[in-house]
Amino acid sequence: MKWKDYPQNIKVRLITSFFNRAVASAVMPFMALFFAQEMSKVWAGSFLIITVFIGFFVNMIGGYISDRFPRKIVLVMTSSLSAIMFLLMAVSLFPTDRWIGLFALAYVLFIVTSSIGRPAMHAIIIDSTTPENRKAIYAVDYWLVNLSMAIGAALGGLLYLNHQIELFIMLTVTSACLPIAYHIWLKVEQVQTLKKRHQNVVIDLMQNYKVAFQDRPFVKVVIGSMFIFSAEFSLNSYIGVRLAESFETFMIGDFAVAGVRMLSLLNIQNMLLVVFLTFIVNKYTDRYAKRHVLLAGLFLYSIGYVTITSANSWYLLILFNFIGTIGELVYSPVRNAEIANMIPEDKRGSYSAFSNISFSGADMLARLTIIIGAFLIPTMMSVYMGVLLMIGTLLVYTGLFVRKSKKEQVRTEAIS
Repeated sequence: MKWKDYPQNIKVRLITSFFNRAVASAVMPFMALFFAQEMSKVWAGSFLIITVFIGFFVNMIGGYISDRFPRKIVLVMTSSLSAIMFLLMAVSLFPTDRWIGLFALAYVLFIVTSSIGRPAMHAIIIDSTTPENRKAIYAVDYWLVNLSMAIGAALGGLLYLNHQIELFIMLTVTSACLPIAYHIWLKVEQVQTLKKRHQNVVIDLMQNYKVAFQDRPFVKVVIGSMFIFSAEFSLNSYIGVRLAESFETFMIGDFAVAGVRMLSLLNIQNMLLVVFLTFIVNKYTDRYAKRHVLLAGLFLYSIGYVTITSANSWYLLILFNFIGTIGELVYSPVRNAEIANMIPEDKRGSYSAFSNISFSGADMLARLTIIIGAFLIPTMMSVYMGVLLMIGTLLVYTGLFVRKSKKEQVRTEAIS
């Protein structure tokens, strides 16, 4: 499928999401450092943990809103408010005695506005695709996500220390362009909207998510994905801590590669593989059955991350990070497309918001590995990671494909 054949809303969604993620990636990794420097480490940690919970709950509300109201209106409003929050952050940095209170408030409100709009962004790609072309479009989306995050992180790294005000001004301008793009180019899709069933909006919202919780195959995929994602997330938590403590420094010419630099190399390798191999891998896997592609990808992914969880040699880390990333490139588009096919038309925003439990839960599991790793040796941590990945693979596979097999069997028996 060529770019010119993509629906207009898909083009708008992919391009705006690219800039949106690049903007966020330029700032978010440095928030802990910023608040720790301006306030204290304890204050920064407590504040950021609170914002994680705020983002999670607001995201659930955003899913409900994106199903009740036109997604274009939701995106224009939330992206406009996000741009205003970046402006307030930039303004708070101008005084010599920085207005940290204003900055913190604007940051919290940015988390709120972006979390409300995120489910609508996810739902648009489902609205404008078909089961036949979703895998190809999700591969493009996956590629752009990684490229935008890499560009954003590089931009933030270059400007954060000495050009903070300029960085936030640039982010403000970029963010201000997004609602304009949505208003001009995003078409209003004729999709089925969620009907309000209860006068009390809180009860209506809870009843809406009750349907998602009762969808057992979907819940299995969400929980299984949480276990699977926790392996990748642990790279910058437990694995990073372990490398910093125990990795033996080696030399590349006059350049010393210690544990922290080794972690950076693994992240750079992951990003480069995604950027250069996504479409090659996707084209190759198109010739095979989706269920086989999913299992093969998760097998490679599991081998890679189970090994790098405890490996301490640079060549093993590089080799198995390569294997794990290839596995991710193989399974990810299939998982994304198949989970999109499971979602009812009138609950796409809500289901998309609910599926984000995979990411927040994986983040928590990854942070938990740091605590568990204080009591277990690295090889036992590999066993622990292997168990999580086996459970995750079983849940995702049965949630996506065993459900289909049962439906096909029932249909065959009905016909006969």
